[in-house]
Amino acid sequence: MSPTGFDDLPQALGWLDAHTDFESKMPSRRAIPTLDRMVELVRVLGDPHRAFPAVHLTGTNGKGSTAAIISSLLGARGLTVGTYTSPNLARVNERLARNGEPIDDESFLEVLSMLARVETLVDDRPTRFELLTAAAFAWFADVAVDVAVVEVGLGGRWDCTNVVDGAVTLITNVSFDHTEVLGPTLSDIAGDKSGIFKEGSTVLLGERDPELVSLLRGQAEVIGAADIWTRGDEFDCTANRVAVGGRLVDLRTPGAGYGELLVPLHGAHQGDNAAIGVAAAEAFFGAPLPADLVEEGLARVTVPGRLEVLGRHPLVVADGAHNVAGMTALARSLREEFSVAGEDVAVVGLLSGRDPVAMLAALRSAGVGVVVACAPRSPRALAVEVVVEAAAGLGMEVLDADSVTSAVDRAVERAGPQGRVVVCGSLYVVADARTQLVGDAV
Repeated sequence: MSPTGFDDLPQALGWLDAHTDFESKMPSRRAIPTLDRMVELVRVLGDPHRAFPAVHLTGTNGKGSTAAIISSLLGARGLTVGTYTSPNLARVNERLARNGEPIDDESFLEVLSMLARVETLVDDRPTRFELLTAAAFAWFADVAVDVAVVEVGLGGRWDCTNVVDGAVTLITNVSFDHTEVLGPTLSDIAGDKSGIFKEGSTVLLGERDPELVSLLRGQAEVIGAADIWTRGDEFDCTANRVAVGGRLVDLRTPGAGYGELLVPLHGAHQGDNAAIGVAAAEAFFGAPLPADLVEEGLARVTVPGRLEVLGRHPLVVADGAHNVAGMTALARSLREEFSVAGEDVAVVGLLSGRDPVAMLAALRSAGVGVVVACAPRSPRALAVEVVVEAAAGLGMEVLDADSVTSAVDRAVERAGPQGRVVVCGSLYVVADARTQLVGDAV
């Protein structure tokens, strides 16, 4: 690296990837939790996260779709919107977006070069995710976004994104995931996620379980939230129907009702995501949104890798479902929206810490009878043999493959023109399948 920065983006990304990456190697438990390192990192950058208001969101499932919905709605109102999400599919640039467009290579190179220069001013070496988060905040401040939509990486309270003070903070839902870090019970997980609530913020709770809602509401009250909106009370999806290209939904918020809105995303759960997304935008503006703006904002939403159709003959559907709750939602969507006359085949690759029997059982309930098992390209990949054993134990026919590419090829051949191929289990698997079938565009 020269005194002025890296020579090119690949060199900068090599520096970034040399840092500890908990996304690739999840710790068995969280070390003594602290935000001190992230606080110090943004301090040496001049606290860029304070240059804009933020909508901060967490949840076990639906974060990416909800972030996309909120960003589109805020943008439809004329705001310049920064969006920080994870993980990425094709390129890491995707995680940092301005008005839906990923950061360009030149700007990314510039912000990473700046971070490399100031890294020595921080006592403890930052992690890869901390550097990416700081890069997002610095870039958002530099391009003067009007608002940032910030998705939590893991949990909430001790996630490095939690240096932001969200004007609106929300939890999409709570189910079992990352229990080795967040705790063994749903109450533990909910408590960790509630750590993003801030004094004076409007808190939106998408969870429906009465005990968890009570816990979360109590946490919001203790922290001094200005207002608390819960699904089923202040906001909800009151009608949710299959439509060409997505779902046709009716939504209700504290300030308005919206009828027959097209959400161009597949899966009934997208109605729930749309409801909390529209409510979050209303909370941010402090007033209901015009119906035509909501219609326009929702119509522009795209979420690659979430019930995305990648081929027609056979029908190839890719979904980043990576836990039991996500796989259950996927199975429901397959039954409702993607039935075919031919054979059902799934390409499945899982990460460690997942329950392969429960996840595959959900697919079995949707009619999937054949599984092509593969390993995601991740140090956290679950051994193919474990997936094979789980599928066989459920009475499914099992094939295996030495890569996602070969798994997709085998599945397409087996399904035939009238069949269906479902690619799922991990976004790493979905990313490789997308690249193979449609290229790197997202």
